[in-house]
Amino acid sequence: MASEKPHMNLAIIGHIDHGKSTLVGRMMFETGAVPAHIIEGYRKEAESKGKATFEFAWVMDNLKEERERGITIDIAHKRFDTPKYYFTVVDCPGHRDFVKNMITGASQADAAILVVAAPDGVMEQTKEHVFLARTLGITQLIIAINKMDMVKFDEKRFNEVKKDLSDLIKMVGYKPDEIHFIPMSALNGVNMKSVGPETPWYKGPAIIPALDTFKEPEKPTDKPLRVPIQDVYSISGIGTVPVGRVETGIMKKGMKVAFMPANKDGEIKSIEMHHEEIPQAVPGDNIGFNVRGIGKGDIRRGDVCGPVDAPPNVADEFTAQIVVLQHPSAITVGYTPVFHCHTTQTACTFTELKKKIDPKSGQTKEENPTFLKTGDAAIVQIKPSKPMVIENVKELPQLGRFAIRDMGTTIAAGMCIAISKKQMR
Repeated sequence: MASEKPHMNLAIIGHIDHGKSTLVGRMMFETGAVPAHIIEGYRKEAESKGKATFEFAWVMDNLKEERERGITIDIAHKRFDTPKYYFTVVDCPGHRDFVKNMITGASQADAAILVVAAPDGVMEQTKEHVFLARTLGITQLIIAINKMDMVKFDEKRFNEVKKDLSDLIKMVGYKPDEIHFIPMSALNGVNMKSVGPETPWYKGPAIIPALDTFKEPEKPTDKPLRVPIQDVYSISGIGTVPVGRVETGIMKKGMKVAFMPANKDGEIKSIEMHHEEIPQAVPGDNIGFNVRGIGKGDIRRGDVCGPVDAPPNVADEFTAQIVVLQHPSAITVGYTPVFHCHTTQTACTFTELKKKIDPKSGQTKEENPTFLKTGDAAIVQIKPSKPMVIENVKELPQLGRFAIRDMGTTIAAGMCIAISKKQMR
């Protein structure tokens, strides 16, 4: 059974082409999750398509389109084990168009590996992913400085990249002295399981042992059940099967549940994880569950499942604290970008800019500002264009954080601090 070891969801984040998929493939291989003959088959296929060195990346990129383009699109879930944990890898795309997927991927993660290529150092998406990881509540981080073979395992270059990264992560509240910066080469397997002779100057752990230094995430089982829906399938002989990750609470067979904002009720018939039926699901579990009384067309991605007696909150309006990461001009009242919160993507309008605040102290800097620009932190009033589930970050932080996107980029990130609820029942 899958439950002997504690489970962690691990996001792999970083700029495109910095080696994320190759690192994941190598981890799967080194921990025995993918047998050598499969990698060998991928290697031959990669060479025949003129994509030599892609064999490890293809472990994750099973989608044909990804192989043709050589990039990661979907969020693939894969399992591997270390001595202490069993991990589900959420391979988060680094390509610009796919930051939306990165947001839903990272919001499921308990910890992350940030992959940075030694020749390039900090790039634009390195920054974006660090900001997002922090906003989405990822507190535990390992930094893999990859492609060290391309700089001849030069300690000086490693230290330069490490310094730039330390400055970057300090800006969002990570503490560099609590984080492992690991020089490595995913392609050549250097410093994966143990520290190799290539980096005699490096004194810390290799990647896989470093994963076991993560602390086990607390499971908020005492809170009401919340399962944001990622997909809904209709399986013949079984019925409607929503898929998602349990964020809080416990799901058990026979439970009466409500889906919001769809406003539909049903009863849990069965729950499965990693293709095994399980009696109950707890926070962190990625599950499929069969619901009696719900049709495939009744619910969709972005809905949230909760108990009938404590259903998910649907906001008519909400108050949020946001940080503007980047905006070409200014944010004013009436602006309507897309909010990405748990699995929903909903256009929302800024109806009031209440005050600018100092992000470090929380003190008010300006009441009722006329606009917000890059770097500002503020308290704002938001009205969703259609019903959406969001929770107060103090009560259910897992469903209270969001990213704001417009014009293909993440412009702000924030959290919900008060809700005026929409009456649904």
